[in-house]
Amino acid sequence: MRYNVLTYLIGEGFSNVFKNKKQAMTSIGMMCVTMLIFGIFFVIGENLNHFVGQVQSEQGIQVFMKLDSTDEQISKLKQELLSIDGVNTVDFISQAQALQQIKERFGEKAYLLEGRDESIFQVSYVVTLTDLSKSSSIQEQIKKLENVDEIKSSNETIGTLVKIAKGIRIATYVISICLVIFAIFIIANTIKLTVHARRREISIMKYVGATNSFIRWPFAVEGMIIGVIAGAISTGLLAVIYSVAVGNDGFVNFISKMGLTLLHFSDMVNLVIIVYLVLGIGIGVLGSTISMRKYLKV
Repeated sequence: MRYNVLTYLIGEGFSNVFKNKKQAMTSIGMMCVTMLIFGIFFVIGENLNHFVGQVQSEQGIQVFMKLDSTDEQISKLKQELLSIDGVNTVDFISQAQALQQIKERFGEKAYLLEGRDESIFQVSYVVTLTDLSKSSSIQEQIKKLENVDEIKSSNETIGTLVKIAKGIRIATYVISICLVIFAIFIIANTIKLTVHARRREISIMKYVGATNSFIRWPFAVEGMIIGVIAGAISTGLLAVIYSVAVGNDGFVNFISKMGLTLLHFSDMVNLVIIVYLVLGIGIGVLGSTISMRKYLKV
């Protein structure tokens, strides 16, 4: 009777998990804690990037036109602005709207503007960008366009937002790398116990001609199974924790007052599952490979 090698290797991997339930459960538990912490930092990072994106989309460059600009020139400038690479939206501000905005800024002293003719105000366009890091170069291009009188932008705010976005990404990467290394260490030590208990069996397999790959794969499958189970459990726990957090009215109201919105877990769940699968399988394979190195030396 011929055995299917792939079936044998996978079967042995599952068998190892059930034979070493205590070690496997300990490993799954530690992996869940590690992956859950990773997941929490991941969703926090995704929301922070989402917040930066929201603020970024509202950071506009205001382009004022010359007072004597004609309707044709106003329309032409809009098309020219939209054609610039990196420009997201272009919103027109009429003279009447400009007067109203000034009144709103004056607040209780808006009466001082009563009787003012709106014709003294310049029409303008508020330009938002797809990438704030391109702000300086885009402003230089806008200055070269006809009938542009002045440009106003919050360059300091834009620079700060770009730095915050970079800082968030770097912090997320560093934390992720540390957690992955910790998880690999856990898996490697758990599988090492199994390998040590079966060292005589491994020696016999090598004597009868079994290749290193043939011996290694059942342990790699064991690590992958532990990683996938831990990933599945962690996804469920992360969904519950996130739902509780975003269901807190006080927290949601605090975020709303800043003009921001939180991501729904459904917006991130596919990415979370993919990340957990890659982490679980990758960590399992790496952990088993490290733990087997000593016993597979020729």
